Amino acid sequence: MQKEQKPFRTTKINLRKPVPTDIEIAQAATLRPIQEVAEDLGILPEELELYGPYKAKVKLEVLERLKNLPNGKYIDVTAINPTPLGEGKTTTTVGLSQALGAHLQKRVVTCLRQPSQGPTFGIKGGAAGGGYSQVIPMEDLNLHLTGDIHAVTAANNLLAAAVETRLYHENHQTNDALFRRLYPQDKDGIFQVGRGQLGRLKKLGIHPDQLGKITEEQKAKLVRLDIDPAQIYWMRGIDTNDRFLRGITVGEGPQETGSERKTGFYITVASEIMAVLALATSVEDMRERLGKMVVALSKSGEAITAEDLGIAGALTVLMADAIKPNLLQTLEGTPVFVHAGPFANIAHGNSSILADQIGLKLADYVVTESGFGSDMGMEKFFDIKCRYSGLKPDVVVLVATVRALKMHGGGPKVTAGQVLDRAYKEENLDLLRNGLDHLFHHIGIAQQFGVPTVVAINRFVTDSDAELALIQQAVRSSDMADDCVVTNNWEMGGAGAVELAEAVIRAAEKPSKFQFLYPLELSIREKIETIVKQVYGADGVDYAPEAKRKIEEFTKLGYSELPICMAKTHLSLSHDQELKGVPKGYRFPIRDIRLSAGAGFLYPLAGEISTMPGLPTRPAFMDIDIDPQTGKISGLS
Repeated sequence: MQKEQKPFRTTKINLRKPVPTDIEIAQAATLRPIQEVAEDLGILPEELELYGPYKAKVKLEVLERLKNLPNGKYIDVTAINPTPLGEGKTTTTVGLSQALGAHLQKRVVTCLRQPSQGPTFGIKGGAAGGGYSQVIPMEDLNLHLTGDIHAVTAANNLLAAAVETRLYHENHQTNDALFRRLYPQDKDGIFQVGRGQLGRLKKLGIHPDQLGKITEEQKAKLVRLDIDPAQIYWMRGIDTNDRFLRGITVGEGPQETGSERKTGFYITVASEIMAVLALATSVEDMRERLGKMVVALSKSGEAITAEDLGIAGALTVLMADAIKPNLLQTLEGTPVFVHAGPFANIAHGNSSILADQIGLKLADYVVTESGFGSDMGMEKFFDIKCRYSGLKPDVVVLVATVRALKMHGGGPKVTAGQVLDRAYKEENLDLLRNGLDHLFHHIGIAQQFGVPTVVAINRFVTDSDAELALIQQAVRSSDMADDCVVTNNWEMGGAGAVELAEAVIRAAEKPSKFQFLYPLELSIREKIETIVKQVYGADGVDYAPEAKRKIEEFTKLGYSELPICMAKTHLSLSHDQELKGVPKGYRFPIRDIRLSAGAGFLYPLAGEISTMPGLPTRPAFMDIDIDPQTGKISGLS
């Protein structure tokens, strides 16, 4: 069985100068019917679920049909540590794909995360790329798309309700009463056992047919999870930046008196269910991972899972459509899978394994993007995502900008929403030269994994030719990277990234000597310290008492062989966002460690990592509106 050989039908874009706003470009674009995009990609009509004319879901059955095909080349786009304004990583990802597909006639698939509505209506804006390198329909991508994030919200909050409801009923009923209600008998005396309850029975070694003969001790273990209210990990989620939900009190209704408890909300993309969606390799695997999620500890220190609550099957039902990747297109008509959107701080910050697997069977090149810099999303892409998928990357594209390198070279502070200092708008070779060590450190991170690396300098209109030449010459003369090219795809679309695409094609032909940073058999401390020293360049780790306690707790519970998903700032190689460049002579503090048993990782916390962003004084929603006559949306970015 061979892959489709015919090139994609693509869309010619009409470049304008000055470059219009992102939404103006997107709304002026010519969209190909999504059925046509799918047909070019080799997806059969019966493998497609349409959501209107320009977006669709792809059924997982396509993987079974194509299982004997070889994989295409696997390319990860990452970056140096950015300024708070972002450096155009998604724009480069999309531009590279457009160059490969529309200009070099290569079969390419782009794989991206779905953006959260929190940042879209807050300060960051959307995540469709920018300029003439965008995913369209841009409005659909940045808003509801096909409802996947809403499905995660529903599943997350059903589980939160289940945890506290179980705690409430256990506190108000005897073991016998709980047993009668959880396992009622029909008129023939047969116990009614839901499919979701089988996991708990199996865990305790009780066959459903034995329910009428169990001892009082077995009955107590079966029906009483004995949840410790102080050790409930699970919180509610919402896809909105709402700072006032960071801390709440629940249980204040008249019937819940005595059950009051402090808890909170996280933004939906920070839910472990979102991370599970991104790492699942099938519906069966997702069901198993959802069941493994630890929601609380018992008063005796036992891990209580979603399976113990009997809810894993129901969660899977809510997620049954969400597990199918979403198919969209770029401005130049090349196919894009948008699927899953795990938080890039406390989770691994990468799109789904399933989208990548499907793309690699259908195309010769899959271009995916990992969240934040190589110290964050790329390291997690390799050590977590690739570990669970079994896929091996062929090329790393490392995005850098003159602006970010000047910041890391000692430039003035960059703050979102404030006027950019003139140092970033005018030529300053000395400042830029001082920041080059930061770029070389990131190249070195990629080298540790043994993957060929191409540096992409994302050109801004304020960059001088001398500044761009300085970076390019420094990287090429170092022999650390396979190449270093300047891209101008924001202004020119795929035509502005052809040189990058050609460099990626050459690099992809070189042997990838991919290796993980650490073996899972190392202790929790050893894995943390490997990342801290080899990736962040710190001298060592300082553990707070709570972190030490959690290491002992998770080791005792049998979770010590999970990979590590570090939660830290993305604005510095270190834990401190104010430390720019390549910090030296510092120790890395870990204040706490948390468990995502279903997703399959431990996440140490370095500093305060907010899982619920807040709205700024002037949120982005103030610019967003709709024309009631035409239905045309304005103000999205």
